Amino acid sequence: MTRTIGLIGGMSWESSAEYYRLLNEETRRRLGGHHCARSLLLTLDFAEIEAMQRAGDWEAAGRRLAQAAKTLEQAGAEMVLLCTNTMHRVAEAVEAAIGVPFVHIVDATAERITRAGLTTVGLLGTRFTMEMDFYRSRMLRHGLEILVPDEPGRTLVHDVIYRELTQGRVEDSSREAYRRIIADLAERGAQGVILGCTEITLLIGPQDSAVPVFDSTRIHVEHAADLASR
Repeated sequence: MTRTIGLIGGMSWESSAEYYRLLNEETRRRLGGHHCARSLLLTLDFAEIEAMQRAGDWEAAGRRLAQAAKTLEQAGAEMVLLCTNTMHRVAEAVEAAIGVPFVHIVDATAERITRAGLTTVGLLGTRFTMEMDFYRSRMLRHGLEILVPDEPGRTLVHDVIYRELTQGRVEDSSREAYRRIIADLAERGAQGVILGCTEITLLIGPQDSAVPVFDSTRIHVEHAADLASR
């Protein structure tokens, strides 16, 4: 790796730890030996961000994340990753605040899906990600149709993220519920499923789905590693 990767984390720290682990494992896989990734991690207080989400104050959240990105750039980051799907709702504010590349999680994930030849995929994430337009419309730019669970399914997926995964809890009963939701999406025509919340990778993997699983966390990391080595 020749470029320093800046990570905006803390949303939640459980998934940020996964980013850090995956980034360094990927670097060691590519370079071997004692190599690790040149990186900077700035951890925000998720309680503050979650309160802004509940209040619908996305403008304030955008300012907070934009400042975090500036701080990373000033510290030497040569690209910036936002270690969360939901907060890509304010990606434009973050990208506008910095002069180094912003690595968008939706673009990285969409590129992987289109390379696999898929056109219709299911999406699991927070209620914000599944119901707001910012994720779906960006996927549409890549020619991808997005399916989301029905209302009870969306509620379950969202609640597991906020009540369990962001609290460090991984429950077998929730894994079974997610498996049923994925199976329903596949029956409705999903050719694959996006793990569109960076905590879901703690709960669900390829073994839990009859259709291909696209782990946005891992894909984001691998894409950043590609860019950092150029």
